[in-house]
Amino acid sequence: MNTRARARRGEGAHLREELLDATERLLAATGDEEMVSVRAIAEAVGVSPPAIYLHFPDKDALIFEVCAARFAELDRFIEDAAAGVRDPIEALVVRGRAYVRFGVENPEQYRVLFMRRGSARALTPAELRETAAFGNLVKAVERAQQAGRLTSSEDGVRIAMELWAVAHGVTSLLIGVHGFPWPADFADRVLRTYVDGLSSRADTSS
Repeated sequence: MNTRARARRGEGAHLREELLDATERLLAATGDEEMVSVRAIAEAVGVSPPAIYLHFPDKDALIFEVCAARFAELDRFIEDAAAGVRDPIEALVVRGRAYVRFGVENPEQYRVLFMRRGSARALTPAELRETAAFGNLVKAVERAQQAGRLTSSEDGVRIAMELWAVAHGVTSLLIGVHGFPWPADFADRVLRTYVDGLSSRADTSS
């Protein structure tokens, strides 16, 4: 391996970004964080493995930061799409459509976020509410409940999980199943069918 020269003052931040970029590329290429080693990351950047520990305590910290950055990007994309949508039910459809679009337009980043093995630690409902993108989806669901458009007898986190599952299923199919004649309005039809079903729960419970 050709190890690069020692970083000059002020170059540490640049190296840190290179390490993050290399980690994301390797995650996308392998689809499995167990196959992404510190040595492989170091070789991709051209540094020795100990150089990584000057910026990150371990590999998990590196992968966590990669995912945190992508979650923040996804969150901004969805919030920008939903900005100004006043109807709380339409806002859920718009959010789902933006989620699918982000995944289709950024398939490698999407795989890093949602199609890798991930951590074995389960998040609590309180932690989910603070998670970028998902936390805002929970708030959007609760706004629809408060407006009487969705039943308030169901937990907002659970409804948000269902919405996410629908959007993720559509996104995964569009990314992973090529050559299939998906209709142009496939994502919108599936999302609207599910959200209409959610609305009907409120009608029957009132």
